[in-house]
Parts: sequence; structure tokens; C-alpha cells
Amino acid sequence: MPTLQLHQLRVASVAKLICDNFDEKLDTESVVLACLFHDMANIIKSELERFPDFLQPAGLEYWKSVKADYLNKYGPDEHVATVVIARGISLPDSAVSLLKRIGFSNLDKTDTEGTFENKICSYADMRVGPYGVISIEERLSEGRKRYEGRKHFITSDTFEPLSAHLRNIEKDIFTKTSIKPEEIDDEKIKETPETLRGVKF
Repeated sequence: MPTLQLHQLRVASVAKLICDNFDEKLDTESVVLACLFHDMANIIKSELERFPDFLQPAGLEYWKSVKADYLNKYGPDEHVATVVIARGISLPDSAVSLLKRIGFSNLDKTDTEGTFENKICSYADMRVGPYGVISIEERLSEGRKRYEGRKHFITSDTFEPLSAHLRNIEKDIFTKTSIKPEEIDDEKIKETPETLRGVKF
């Protein structure tokens, strides 16, 4: 979906901005590739009617048929499907490894065991909401409202601990950058998505 493409481009742009301002050597290419493809199968879990403006110009029935095709081909687990797609397009193993760890439910392991590449990928994903770049606190609030009551929602017992891990990840990342979290916004990354759209690997 165009809006899902844009989300992935924005996440990759945020990640690249952080990598470009990081004090230590990073595998920036793998980070950017992982972020560019991290939600390739997310249509599987999408409740398409929730964002009707995102369905244009093709319309609801078209995207329902695409979703059905994905489910038929890859099954109901969007995380497994994304990895299958990533391998199918020959994404480098280093990027696939990073891609597999992106996700709110993995933030505890990313915080305690992850590399800075892992942390930047997960953090960048948590900085982009449906309509653009936002703070992690805005994203946590938005995500809670959007997913509460759905089968993909993290339970209230785990939501706050995982949120705390995200805050730790932000602190860890920005002790080693020349920029601050509040400097990352739509304006700062506005030129980057189009430069990443045709990235080669």
C-alpha cells in the first residue's frame, strides 16, 4: 500500500539520520535496508476500514483482495511473511537479521541484548506514526489507542515495561549522537524518502 511504503521510507529516513550522526561505526546500509522492508507483509494484520483515506485511489475492495492474496500465499503471521518476502527478494542476511528484531514486543531483548543497529531500527520504527514523525511518547499513546482490544495488542501488564525499554533505548542511542531526539521531525527527513525509494542492494 502507498501509505505503508511511505511509513517504511520514513522509518528508514529516521534511521539513516541517526546513523549519519552517530559517534561510532555502524552498518548503516543494513540498518537502512532493514527499515525499508520491515513491514512488507503488514497488510496481513491491517484492519483496512480504520484508515479509509489510506486506501485511495484503488479503494477498499482492491486492498481486501491484496490482503487475501497475502494470507493465501504467506499465512496469518505478518512477521514470518515479512521474513519470507525479504529472503525472496534476496535482502542481505545482515539486514534480515535486523529486520527480524524490529517490533514493540521485542523491545525488552533489543534493550538488554541488542546491538546499536538493532536499537536504531526499533527506535526509528517507534518514531513514525501513521501520518509522520512523532515523539516516542506520542507514538506510545497513538499505538495504545490504535491496537487496544485487538489481537495484536500487548497486554496492559507488558505495555508499560516495554515502553520503559523503549525509553532506555532512546537514552542509549542519544548518548552517542550529535543530534537530540527532538531534532528528528518530518522537516529534518523530508528530502530522504525519495532518495531511498530506488535504493539498490
